[in-house]
Amino acid sequence: MNKKTWDLYAPIYKRAMKADQKIYDFMYERIPEMVKDKEVLELATGPGLLAKHIAPAAKSVLATDYSDGMIAEAKKGVYPENLRFEVADAMALPYEENSFDAVLIANALHIVPDPEKVLSEVERVLKPGGLLIAPNFVEHKGTFISRVWSRILWIAGVRFEHQWSAQEYLDFLKNNGWQVTFSKEMAARIALMYAECRRTAE
Repeated sequence: MNKKTWDLYAPIYKRAMKADQKIYDFMYERIPEMVKDKEVLELATGPGLLAKHIAPAAKSVLATDYSDGMIAEAKKGVYPENLRFEVADAMALPYEENSFDAVLIANALHIVPDPEKVLSEVERVLKPGGLLIAPNFVEHKGTFISRVWSRILWIAGVRFEHQWSAQEYLDFLKNNGWQVTFSKEMAARIALMYAECRRTAE
């Protein structure tokens, strides 16, 4: 997706997501428990909503996005001292191997051109046995509301490179070497499949 589109979208992103508050409430409650006392990397943080909610529970959080505009929005306001924001490309992360206990990437794998590359980078920077938390929109054409909202986003310049069903998304993770240890599908304007994964032992 065009980086300039996300830069333009950044100031209104929070308001646009309010209609799906219930899925964020679930993640705000669960993810802090999963990352307690861990060193966390977040990819595609957007305006930093999740990062700011999970940071108090984590040892540290490095939240990244490839949009300068999103990172500028994320840095606004007050947030915990153990939280940092940086611009970074999820398909070419500038971090050393085995650097993080957990990686979070929410609602982004379906819009990147090469999600397999992103997962490869996640594996590289995760410590052995590390946790991947990868909630993602699925079933883009599942309901009338999801079809309408998908169309609105398309008009706004948001392109879905991949439109998985819920099961196809879980299969995508498994086929790329990740064991899904917990999953939950949630209704929203576009359904969300929440997934926690560990790397499959070879």
